[in-house]
Amino acid sequence: MNAAPPSAPGPSPEGAVAGTATAGTDGNTATDAALDPAASPALAQPESLSQLFWAFTWLALQGFGGVLAVAQRELVERLNWMSREEFVETLAVAQVLPGPNIVNISLMIGDRFFGLRGALVALAGMMLFPAVIVLVLAALSTTWLASPRMTGALRGMGAVSAGLILATGFKLLPSLKKNPVGLMPGLALAALVFGATVWLKLPLFWIVLSVGGLGMSLALIALKRSRAGVRA
Repeated sequence: MNAAPPSAPGPSPEGAVAGTATAGTDGNTATDAALDPAASPALAQPESLSQLFWAFTWLALQGFGGVLAVAQRELVERLNWMSREEFVETLAVAQVLPGPNIVNISLMIGDRFFGLRGALVALAGMMLFPAVIVLVLAALSTTWLASPRMTGALRGMGAVSAGLILATGFKLLPSLKKNPVGLMPGLALAALVFGATVWLKLPLFWIVLSVGGLGMSLALIALKRSRAGVRA
């Protein structure tokens, strides 16, 4: 009489529990990676000071009528040196500090990657070639730039610059969802700034002091509430 073939060993209770725990852990890990910004792919960074210099040189040479829109596209979308949220926060600090916004941004980004040397190299990239171009154009201003056609062309470039700034603003709107203030309060603050600038024509100092102070207060309150919720 033939003996029945031995059956394949089934999974032990310990193995089943371990497998379930592993699957659950993997699922949580995937979920956490999708929700946690720290788990997202790391941002790139310049490999050398020369790469930093030429990146800001190319950025500056594209900025006819304004560099802000070009800076967002280059630093966030093409080079991936910053996230949209980091760009918005850096821009906010740059607007409060004295001096041109893009110059302040270049100093902060250069210092972030290479310290004081990086800040000076990024500033040199922003200023060197544009300064040469401005000097050449100043030498030609008595003849070439005085023509009505060139004046009209420069006015047209101003309109294009305004469109680029508006497009950049719409691109950065989704980053307000991750801002401590929130999307709707952020839009309300933006509307206040627009009204104070266009209709009331208030000086920039008073707009930053009033609306900026209100935004900082709302952010501090939101951060305190989130920390209290985490502790609870």
